[in-house]
Amino acid sequence: MAKKILIVVTNHAEIQAGKKTGIWLSEFAEAYIEFTKKGYEVTVASPLGGKAPVDPGSVDESTPQEILDAEKYLQNTLKLDEINSHEGFDAIFLPGGHGTMYDLPGSQKLQELLRDFYEADKLVAAVCHGPAGLVGATLSNGQPLVAGKRVNAFTDREEGDTGLSQKLPFLLESKLRDLGAIFVAAPNWNTHYEVDGNLITGQNPQSTLAVTQAVIETLG
Repeated sequence: MAKKILIVVTNHAEIQAGKKTGIWLSEFAEAYIEFTKKGYEVTVASPLGGKAPVDPGSVDESTPQEILDAEKYLQNTLKLDEINSHEGFDAIFLPGGHGTMYDLPGSQKLQELLRDFYEADKLVAAVCHGPAGLVGATLSNGQPLVAGKRVNAFTDREEGDTGLSQKLPFLLESKLRDLGAIFVAAPNWNTHYEVDGNLITGQNPQSTLAVTQAVIETLG
C-alpha cells in the first residue's frame, strides 16, 4: 500500500495592498516532488479549495524548472472540508509562505485534522511559516498541540530580515513560545529541524528537504 500524504496550503494572497504573498513555492514543490518520487500518494488541500496562490517573491530566473512545474498541482486544490478525517492518510504536511499566517491559524477544519492526526500517532510536519497552522490546534484535553514540544519555525530574527515584522498578524516564533512550545532556533537561514515524537518542524525554506526526508525516513 502506498503511503498517503495530505499537504495543506494557504489561499491567502496579500499582506497589504500592492504586497502579494501566498505559498513559498519551493517549500511546497520540494516536498511534493520527494514524496511522489517515493511513490507516495499526495493530496493537496486548502481552506477554500481551488487555486492556491504562489508568493511572487519565491520565484525568479534561477528557480529550477522542476520547482516551477509543481505549480500546476496548486491550480485546483481540494477544499479542506472535503477531507473527511485523518483516516486513509499517514502524514499531514504544512509548507510555508506568509499567506499561511492569515488563514491557517483560524481554520477550524485544519485544527480538527491536526488534532486527529496527532492523537492517532500519525506524522504532523510543517516548515517555515507552515507551523502557523499549528497555533490554533489543541488536543482533546484542551492543551495547545505544541505545548511542551520541541518545535522550530521561521524565527523572529529571520522575520526581521524580511522587513515584514510590523505588517504580519503576529510573529510565529513568539506565538509558539506563548503557547508553551520549546522553541529551538538555529542561526538565520541555516537548515534546521526538530523532531518531537510524531511532530516534525523546520525553520525556513532551506529546511524543507530536511523535514521532507525526516518524514520519509519515518514512514519508510
